[in-house]
Amino acid sequence: MTTIKLHNTKTRQKEVFEPLDPDNVRMYVCGPTVYDRAHLGNARPVIVFDVLFRLLRHVYGPEHVTYVRNFTDVDDKINARAIENVGEGGDVNAEIARITEMTTQWFLDDMGALGALEPTQMPRATQYIGQMVAMIEKLIADGHAYEAEGHVLFSVESYATYGALSGRSVDDMIAGSRVEVAPYKRNPMDFVLWKPSSDDLPGWDSPWGRGRPGWHIECSAMSYELLGESFDIHGGGNDLMFPHHENEIAQSCCAHPEGGFAQVWMHNEMLQVEGKKMSKSLGNFFTVHDLLEQGYPGEVIRFVFLSTHYRKPMDWTEAKAREAEKTLRKWYAQAAQGVGTGEPYKPVINLLADDLNSAGAIAECHQLSLADDVSMLRHTLQFLGLMGDDVPAWASAPKADLSEFEVQLFEARKTAMKTKDFSEVDRLKSAFVEAGVEVRMSKERVELVPGPGFDPAKLEGVV
Repeated sequence: MTTIKLHNTKTRQKEVFEPLDPDNVRMYVCGPTVYDRAHLGNARPVIVFDVLFRLLRHVYGPEHVTYVRNFTDVDDKINARAIENVGEGGDVNAEIARITEMTTQWFLDDMGALGALEPTQMPRATQYIGQMVAMIEKLIADGHAYEAEGHVLFSVESYATYGALSGRSVDDMIAGSRVEVAPYKRNPMDFVLWKPSSDDLPGWDSPWGRGRPGWHIECSAMSYELLGESFDIHGGGNDLMFPHHENEIAQSCCAHPEGGFAQVWMHNEMLQVEGKKMSKSLGNFFTVHDLLEQGYPGEVIRFVFLSTHYRKPMDWTEAKAREAEKTLRKWYAQAAQGVGTGEPYKPVINLLADDLNSAGAIAECHQLSLADDVSMLRHTLQFLGLMGDDVPAWASAPKADLSEFEVQLFEARKTAMKTKDFSEVDRLKSAFVEAGVEVRMSKERVELVPGPGFDPAKLEGVV
């Protein structure tokens, strides 16, 4: 059996993965809060842990792996979006139901387009309110939580090893985070397990009055219900390490001290766009749906993600997307000649088993392509989620011949250099960019490079 090694955030080292029960390998990954489209950064943990899910299924058998990824469908962000949509006097609860249902499906559609398998279980927080209330009651009974002004808060001082995952002291965490200051808190770091709800917001009856759960208790209750008090792997982005994962550990270990909660903690690094942090103010904020609508194939997006190791910062660039499309077209042309089903390339499996070295796996695919091992390349691309049963339609379509447009732009530029009137050059450049074509000009030549979002229909009537 293939030996898997994973970097464990909890121990800060790479360890041989030994499941608690090889016949029941269990993994929990924090899922989205469903109030809007998933942005590009949200896709990274989905793809990372999809690869791990595929690897675990390959090594232990599909029937022996349980992967749980939740949907947070009760949250202040969802409430705020619903109130914004319906305005004063509107039916907020009905709007919340509409938003969460719609955005949950959006998420599944977008991640499916990126080649992600659906997890074994996809629980919604609102389906597990009873389990959350029961866990909170136990925490209060055991002295780890307290009620104050309709709220229930976890007492951080009651858990001696709080902060061990992120390696920070409580004082450091207070200094480095936005801690809600509230008069009913015994300690500034105490966090909410239950909060009151007004009549116009989602709420459930509880021993502490009508209210709703805090964010952190949701994952603890769902993972316990579906995976037990001890399970193998807990994953998510490193932005969740504190406070979310620290709080999960504290409340889960205090509620079920006989268990060990998650044995291995894995965190993926963040994403940048063209070398900068993704933000709306910089104009480089993209949802997955945005890129798909612009014509970037899901396989291209996935390829770019896999080309960087999950524990390194990833930079999404146009150049990487163009190169990914070019490479995949070449590989698909070869893989189309492969037949039947079979095993993926063993060196690729070995690289993924070494802390998910997806960048190394991509490099091995290049070697397979050079060797022209078409059947092995096909099976490996399918294993990596880069290809289904057939070559995707976009990759079968021939690339447009843009030579006529290159000549037109080159001549327009020559004329403009003489007349100093660049209006026609600007018109052509704008039309090409709008159609998804990159314009490269020098004194000697003009080159038009269609990107993944290229739409030939937009070039009709340009010249």
